[in-house]
Order: sequence, then structure tokens, then C-alpha cells
Amino acid sequence: MNSYENQNFKIPVESVDYPETSSFVIKSIEGIIEEAIKNGQNKIILNTNLRNGLPMENINKIAGPIVEAWAGELFESISTQNGDSWNLVHSEACSRLGMADIILQFKKKTTFGSVVTANVDSKATAEDLEKSGKSPNITSYARIRSAYVEDADFIFVILSLKHKVFCQKNINTGLMDGIMEVVKYNAYDIKYISNSDLSYNPALGTGQLQIRDIHYVNLERRTTWEFCKLLDSKYLSSTKRTFDDWLALANQYGWIK
Repeated sequence: MNSYENQNFKIPVESVDYPETSSFVIKSIEGIIEEAIKNGQNKIILNTNLRNGLPMENINKIAGPIVEAWAGELFESISTQNGDSWNLVHSEACSRLGMADIILQFKKKTTFGSVVTANVDSKATAEDLEKSGKSPNITSYARIRSAYVEDADFIFVILSLKHKVFCQKNINTGLMDGIMEVVKYNAYDIKYISNSDLSYNPALGTGQLQIRDIHYVNLERRTTWEFCKLLDSKYLSSTKRTFDDWLALANQYGWIK
């Protein structure tokens, strides 16, 4: 009988020091954001010619991309500093249709190389709007599943940035400036996000992975192969997907031998 359990899987085996390396990356990313907040580098100022300031009831629609751009520029500035304390040696913005928003490379000796690459997907949410960006789409099921088969040590980080927006009068122009301020942050290795916090939306393409509530995430340590099986279970449990659908993807993307 042809079934999921009877497939001849390509089983990715992560390096023994992957958990330590993942922790290093998460702490470094969060440390960079924390330092920027402490140093007052967490504000984005928008000079406008609006007499009454920005439309606050819809501000989250434009604030998200701007805050995410701020994060990219922050990492880029750190990576160009000689002898920075985070060992960040490279930062690169990804294309609009890429799986991640930013690729970061840290100098660190591991069993799988001397440079660690982190694929970072940044998500901005409003601190003062309860449901703002609460359940974001992360990436497509087939794309992330394939990434871990190709590289068992693939690191994919979700960076959650909370911001507040307010207006203040510009004494030079007499007009209102908009201030976007990053106030809180969390970074998660997607491989360690708990089963209950990770969901699957079949609506787009091969389906999108989502986080149920990005403000409250629990973590569970698991191997790369355990994560691949978890992703498969999310796909197969959808009422809009069948085993034959999964098998077609597995053959197309080379998940089975």
C-alpha cells in the first residue's frame, strides 16, 4: 500500500552543534535590536507636509514595511563596522519574492563552517493595536520543506518587531512629523516554534505556514527531520490536501528517493 510511512525519504541530519549555533544567532539578532533601542537608534522620522499629522487609524498599513526597512539598514550598518561585538560580517537584503527579507552572516566556528548564515523574515506589528499583524504568513510549505532537505543546518529566523507611532510638531516647518519607534522585539528559529503555534493555510500555492499569535510563541526543541515531518503533518491534515497531492510535491521537489 502506498502511504506516507512507506516512502523512501531523504532524511536530513543536522550537525551536532546546530542547537548551540541557532541559540547564538538568536541572541545576536536580539542583542543588536536591544542595543539600538538603548542607544536611541530605534526611531524613524517621517517629515510630511500634513498639517494634522499622519492618519493614525491606518498607520499600521505603512508602518510595517518602513520598520522592516529600518531593521535591514540597522544590520547593514553593524556589518560594516570593524570589530563589532556581534561578529556580524555580512548583511544582504533579499528580493521581494525571496523566502527571507534579510540574509545575515556571522563569524563563528562550527562543525559546518566558519561562517553561520541566517535567513531572517522580519514582521512588524503595532504595539498599541491588539490584532496588528497577529497571525502573519511566513513562507510557503514547499519552499521551507525543500530548504531543510537541501541543507539540514538551514537557519530560518522570524524577527518580530513591535512599534509605536506618534506625531510631533516640527519647530522649523510648523508641520507635523511622524515618529515610528521600535519598542519590543523577539526572534525565533522557525524549527523550534511549537506545534500548537504553527499553522498551515492552504489558500496560496502549496500553502503558507503561519504563526497563530506572533506575540505569544512557545518553543520546542526538535531535529531537522522531526521538523520536516511536522510540516508534512500540517499539510496532510488540511481538508483541502490529499496524500496524492503531497506525493506529487515530494517527487517534484526531491523529498523522497
